[in-house]
Amino acid sequence: QVQLVESGGGLVQAGGSLRLSCAASGSIFSIHVMGWYRQAPGNQRELVAVTSSGGRTNYADSVKGRFTISRDNAKNTVYLQMDSLKPEDTAVYYCNAAMFVPGYPYESNYWGQGTRVTVSS
Repeated sequence: QVQLVESGGGLVQAGGSLRLSCAASGSIFSIHVMGWYRQAPGNQRELVAVTSSGGRTNYADSVKGRFTISRDNAKNTVYLQMDSLKPEDTAVYYCNAAMFVPGYPYESNYWGQGTRVTVSS
C-alpha cells in the first residue's frame, strides 16, 4: 500500500547537476527518516544522504559539499540535489523511508524502485 516513486535520474557530463525526487504515497501515519542510497555495478548498496523529520542530515563523506538533501514533510517528498557530479557517482539511486503505517506499531522500512544516474567523463 505504501509506494516510493523516484524521478530525476539520467545521463549528465562530469561537473554537471541532477536533482532526484522521491514521493511517498499510500497509507502512511508518519515518516521518520527519508534518504538516498546508491548501488554501483559490483558494489554493495551504500548510504548517500539521509534526513530526519526534524531536519537533521547525514551525508557520505564522498558527497559532502556536492550533494544536498532536502525534504517537504507536507508532501512526504525527499529531494537530492547533486552538483559537481563525478563519474564515480554513477549508480542506481534508491529512495528509502522509515515510517509508521496505520495498524502496525513498529517502524517499517520501504524502498523505491531505483533511478539510474550516469555521469560521463
